[in-house]
Amino acid sequence: MKRNLFLCCLLALAATVSLGRTVAKIPLPEHPRPDFERSEWINLNGPWAFTFNEALAQKALQTGQTGTFDHTINVPFPWGSPLSGVANLGDSAWYARQVSIPESWRGKRVFLVIGAADWGTKVWLNGRYLGAHEGGYTPFEFELTPNLQFGMPQNLVIGVEDKGGNDRLAGKQGYGNARGIWQTVYLEARGNDYIDYVHFTPDIDRSAVKVQVGLNGVPAKDATIRIKFKNGEQTDFTYQPKGKAKKSTVQEFEIPLSDQRLWELDDPYLYETTVSLYANGQPQDQVDSYFGQRKISTTMLPGSDYPYVALNNKPVYLQLCLDQSYHPEGYYTFPSDEFMRDEILLSKRLGLNGNRIHIKVEVPRKLYWADKLGLLIMADTPNFWGEPTDSAKKDWEHCMRAQVKRDYNHPSIFSWVNFNETWGLFTNTGGTDEKGKPKRAFLPETQEWVRSMYHETKKLDPSRLVEDNSPCNEDHVQTDLNTWHGYHPGYQWEETIAQFDDNTYPGSTHNYIGGNRQGGEPMFNSECGNVWGYKGSTGDVDFTWDYHIMMNGFRSHPKVCGWLYTEHHDVINEWNGYVKYDRSPKIDGLSDLVPGMTMADFHSLYYIVPKIDLCSDVKGGSTVAVPLVASFMTDKNPGALILHTKLVGWDQLGRKAEYGQQALDIPFTPYLNGAVGEVSVDMPKGNGLYLLQMQLTDQAGKVLHRNFVTFVVKDGDPVQDTGLQCVSFAPASFSARDWSVKQWNVLDGLKVNGTGSGYFEYTIPWPAGLKKEDIAAASLVFEASAKQLFGKDLEGIDSLVDLDFMRGGGTHDPCKSTNSYAMTDQLRWESWVTVSVNGQKAGSYWLEDDPADHRGILSWHAQPHDNYLREAGSYGYLIEAALPLDALKEGEPIVLRLAVPDGITGGMALYGVDFGRYPLDPTLVFTKKTPLAAN
Repeated sequence: MKRNLFLCCLLALAATVSLGRTVAKIPLPEHPRPDFERSEWINLNGPWAFTFNEALAQKALQTGQTGTFDHTINVPFPWGSPLSGVANLGDSAWYARQVSIPESWRGKRVFLVIGAADWGTKVWLNGRYLGAHEGGYTPFEFELTPNLQFGMPQNLVIGVEDKGGNDRLAGKQGYGNARGIWQTVYLEARGNDYIDYVHFTPDIDRSAVKVQVGLNGVPAKDATIRIKFKNGEQTDFTYQPKGKAKKSTVQEFEIPLSDQRLWELDDPYLYETTVSLYANGQPQDQVDSYFGQRKISTTMLPGSDYPYVALNNKPVYLQLCLDQSYHPEGYYTFPSDEFMRDEILLSKRLGLNGNRIHIKVEVPRKLYWADKLGLLIMADTPNFWGEPTDSAKKDWEHCMRAQVKRDYNHPSIFSWVNFNETWGLFTNTGGTDEKGKPKRAFLPETQEWVRSMYHETKKLDPSRLVEDNSPCNEDHVQTDLNTWHGYHPGYQWEETIAQFDDNTYPGSTHNYIGGNRQGGEPMFNSECGNVWGYKGSTGDVDFTWDYHIMMNGFRSHPKVCGWLYTEHHDVINEWNGYVKYDRSPKIDGLSDLVPGMTMADFHSLYYIVPKIDLCSDVKGGSTVAVPLVASFMTDKNPGALILHTKLVGWDQLGRKAEYGQQALDIPFTPYLNGAVGEVSVDMPKGNGLYLLQMQLTDQAGKVLHRNFVTFVVKDGDPVQDTGLQCVSFAPASFSARDWSVKQWNVLDGLKVNGTGSGYFEYTIPWPAGLKKEDIAAASLVFEASAKQLFGKDLEGIDSLVDLDFMRGGGTHDPCKSTNSYAMTDQLRWESWVTVSVNGQKAGSYWLEDDPADHRGILSWHAQPHDNYLREAGSYGYLIEAALPLDALKEGEPIVLRLAVPDGITGGMALYGVDFGRYPLDPTLVFTKKTPLAAN
């Protein structure tokens, strides 16, 4: 298929850093934790000796020689990933390399820090065993000091076992198994007494920040902690433990802030700090860190009793996407810091204000870019896939606590999501259900464990919201966010949202389990889209049509405090991302419908909803009322607003025209959500497809938002041009056809497909009353595209595969689902069509692609509402082929052949009046001579 015809270039991996006197190219050379960075550190990423052979590893531990290791791996990419350079050949492996410790570190404590390794890790230095760690997502460390020999190479060996199991946190590693080390490995020097962690808790209401410093032991008698504000916003602050604090490893104090500067989405200011520990007046340890002065809470949307998430005491309308956070070459691990930055920038460019990092503890540097660039983050804890056994709970609790500890200072994180869709929380209860699957239940005792983990997370971090479970089964227990998941076709979204509107109020049991009830939690959609809304999933399909309808729905229901689209980028078995898996763009076609329109227009804080169907059948010459709803999710006053509308359309020959425009004043009211009048649209009398463009501007003409609705006139007048005589025929009315691969029709012939090379031939009776001597010119106007044979089109293929997509199962073929039709992107599936009349060639025309996107309005409008798609969004190119008059014989049938020549295998699709982009059947157009020309 076209999505696999071309290889994508790999991103540059190498970066140059100085390691003593040598210069080595290593991946991800930056310090992995800008929120907790010591100045004396050595990055150990890059090539390591590697083996799956335990005998070789044991020999190396005994002799100190690792030259017999039979592979070289590129740390920190997990083995099995392309960027690691090592295939997945085992469940256990050993890494080895020599390290040299600088003389300047003599007298200090030296630690090996591993950002993350999945799952069980053991470390040896110079053959001596240092210890072990279990868990796959959070950092851990081993002290090397007692076994170090300065001034000579040290042999470091790391063994990792990743045998899996349903009681370990696997998450969605079916998308790419993150085996072994997958985050930066480094050495760092510390003093005898050192800082274990620093947590900053902003208090914007009191212009202060609370500081908690964890130490490795009880502080020295005269210990002090000094906080330096690196940008000079505040004077340096010194704290000395007193009283009971002298005997505690946790020190807490508060720093008042003068002229505090808040962390906002459009001004993500970070207070950069250096935290130093002193004893006897001498520095012991020092870390650079930062915090954002911001507050996460809930509040009512002004003018309503709808609870919303609040940032700095103001409601924020959540517009997020689900970020699987996978890379096709590195799996959990990204190839560069720039790539991680661009992941955040993509969301910002789309107009989103947040991501949900899904079932993965995110790489700290990506969180840093969210902090730096101003993007909210919902942070999931990964799941186990078995039952809630003691060992599964142990692994989960370890990960949750370590995750909160590590990521506490990231201002971007506003919510911890403990569980997702009750994965891992069901217990088999015996027997089978009607589908033959084991019966299982979310037992009351498991519900109470989930409740206890909600409280434990709140105890560890009272500054953020905590979600017990992001549900698709309406089974919250206790939560700060009343979230729900919805995957539906566009035509079902209004009903779905209205249902949650009606059932959301304090005391309602809706969306809760075990007799638990709603309180005053914000009601928020935490997964949405059409990907699982159609039977068997959409596969690769134009997602923008249903998305458009869904956004109009959400924006006209303000009780829902936001939404979260699935998803940021494609993965191996979900192809509904804003961009493809390799992050190359998809082409939505919106700017061809409304000049300048992009996906970001669906996410504007200033939004006008045309409260009618996205496409409607209307009568020619009628006046259509378009009710308008304003959704202003901000208090930022843009001044007076003007809604500009323009009706454009395409007639039965595909000719585009403009039919009138209007301007409507829209007064701005902060957080307004309600009706603001209507626009009356006079429909043309002729048959065609018409589009009402909408642009919301300020007084200076700056466009704040774009939208549109479409109309189809079928019962209107035919082409009103006395100089033309037109003969239309249905695409499926061919008199002959022959294709080298396959031919089939869509929706009883609204579209006809031929793959490979071949032709469609039509025999058209000579038009009644037409004299050849009166013809000045003749042409064939039709809509056609190339036609690719997708996986779903192959004979004998079962397109609905019953596999566990969430764990990497499924077809892995973007277009094997019966609903799929690959969305337009930068790659092309090209073809050529030759047109001949009565055996005489009229011309050849390039068919640029086999596209499907928002421009395929008629293809979407033609879809039955039955939970299946038939080549939705597909469309072609408007072609006008001049026909040689000498090939026409008056009174005799006109034989037209549209052919893809032998040797060209791109196929061809022909579109009818009710399918594609243009409202026409293939049409013969005879231009008659004017009276003057006839004389």
